Amino acid sequence: MAKRGGFGGMGMMPGNMNNLMKQAQRMQKQMEETQAALEEKEYEATSGGGVVKVKMNGKKELVEVKIDPDAVDPDDVEMLEDLVLTAVNQVISLQSEDEKTSMGKIAGGLGGGLPF
Repeated sequence: MAKRGGFGGMGMMPGNMNNLMKQAQRMQKQMEETQAALEEKEYEATSGGGVVKVKMNGKKELVEVKIDPDAVDPDDVEMLEDLVLTAVNQVISLQSEDEKTSMGKIAGGLGGGLPF
């Protein structure tokens, strides 16, 4: 009688499957540890030559906004708004790039197929 479907002794050996599972578990643990480390970090960006400064944690929460009183001009509120937006967008970009780089190092072994 002919063998049907399945692995039928061809392809993967049980030992290889165990190694693959162990690698996946190690990668999962590395990703969890890296994510935890990223969440502990703080990122800072400034705009307007430092008159606006923002800090964000690795959980993507703004934790501090500092505005130099000299930047507060009641006749030009739009400039201050632009400075705050610029600083916030920069700090988000810094955090995202760090996360992408850190996670990419782990996922790199998979041929870059993960969307980080």
